[in-house]
Amino acid sequence: MTTSTQTKKPAIDFKFEIAVIPVSDVDRAKAFYTKLGWRLDADFAAGDDWRVIQFTPPGSPASVIFGKNVTAAAPGSAKGLYLIVSDIAAARADLLARGVAISELFHPDSTVHTGTDEPFLSGSRRVSGPDPERSTYRTYASFSDPDGNGWLLQEITTRLPGRIDAEETAFASSRDLAAAMRRASVAHGEHEKRNGGKHDENWPDWYADYIVKEQAGAPLPL
Repeated sequence: MTTSTQTKKPAIDFKFEIAVIPVSDVDRAKAFYTKLGWRLDADFAAGDDWRVIQFTPPGSPASVIFGKNVTAAAPGSAKGLYLIVSDIAAARADLLARGVAISELFHPDSTVHTGTDEPFLSGSRRVSGPDPERSTYRTYASFSDPDGNGWLLQEITTRLPGRIDAEETAFASSRDLAAAMRRASVAHGEHEKRNGGKHDENWPDWYADYIVKEQAGAPLPL
């Protein structure tokens, strides 16, 4: 019996590395993405005909590239570029402090997906404020670069099942790990309450189990 190509794991990794965004003024775009606090990886040029700039968002394995004669797309036509954050309120506050114009927090209507708002993953209807239950995947904020390329922040604290290999738990930054530990701390406090307030001597094991399962989208420990 053979394994189908749909389920067989590839023999080699295919790592998404670069998204190319179209801009009209390279220096203006460079100043904007510098203001965001992103890491400048490259700024290469060949005379007046070609230039390429690469930036990487903090904690991201993928980068963005823009420049001169690197894409035929119209400036500002890149939309729906997602930045995943573990604490969207803190991320939004950081961008505001950097002088970036960013929307208020919003969430999707769970029953209506059509509307007059700028489209995002859940449709074209945006409801003001964070998701009432602060559910993972459901709170957003948006901003644009000077050309109008559209970015969205999306808060994800727990991945859906199957999105993360539980045997390969990893965090892109110390900030993400610290946020996961804080969520585990809150959950562990509830765990101790359910057990009569008794101190759990094995709390490191409980934390580790919670963090790994939360990231993998597996049932969380009680």
